[in-house]
Amino acid sequence: MRPRIIPVLLLDSRKRLVKTRRFSEEVYIGDPFNVIRIFNEKEVDEVCVLDINASIEERPPDVGFLAELASECFMPLSYGGGIKSVADATPIFAAGVEKVVLGRASNDPVAVRALADSFGSQAVAACIDCRRIHNDWRVVFDRGRAVTSRDPVAQASAVEQAGAGEIILQNIDRDGERTGYDVNLVRAVSGAVNVPVVALGGAGQLSHLAEGLRAGASAVASGSAFVFIGRLRAVLITYPSPHNVKEIFTNGGAVS
Repeated sequence: MRPRIIPVLLLDSRKRLVKTRRFSEEVYIGDPFNVIRIFNEKEVDEVCVLDINASIEERPPDVGFLAELASECFMPLSYGGGIKSVADATPIFAAGVEKVVLGRASNDPVAVRALADSFGSQAVAACIDCRRIHNDWRVVFDRGRAVTSRDPVAQASAVEQAGAGEIILQNIDRDGERTGYDVNLVRAVSGAVNVPVVALGGAGQLSHLAEGLRAGASAVASGSAFVFIGRLRAVLITYPSPHNVKEIFTNGGAVS
């Protein structure tokens, strides 16, 4: 099976799709249902939807909204935002979401273990947000506002041990920059764990996706690469064609 290529869609507090740069400078992208329908037509591998303000605002997941969104998806849907417990996750899975993504809650090994025991590790992903602080990598939460003393390699090992079946490694410093993943970071975290690592943060073109995979990621994800086009970041929902996907894996993303 070839590696997955995953669009990541960000929801603001009003359930609008936005795209950020370094977790700020939100740009409106469109209606989430319309974008999901476009991705259906493009036969994407999987879609990840993240409510970027839910944890900060202490909001629980909007299950009704997720049920409507899941009903539109022809592809596997993962969701993150405001999930703290089995009680939070149970109605989300019942609504049709196939995987939950933990942000702040991934730092609670008891919560991660309870979710993995209840739904299986394959249904629980931990999103590790990280950024450079004085030349050291640090794990952060709450859109970068809460900085921890833990580095992403140690955090990856901890969430794997707790029961997470997948790690989404998000580099805030490259979020929306479209300059490529930090391959050294991807390589370090991917080499430290046995569960799949999804590279996120920095990809802006197909060659970047190939670089992430060569660095050891099991899958590659991006927001910008699939919602922007051109130097001026015009909004255009895109996804590699089957021909381009083949090029990613054979020619390192140099599309002929």
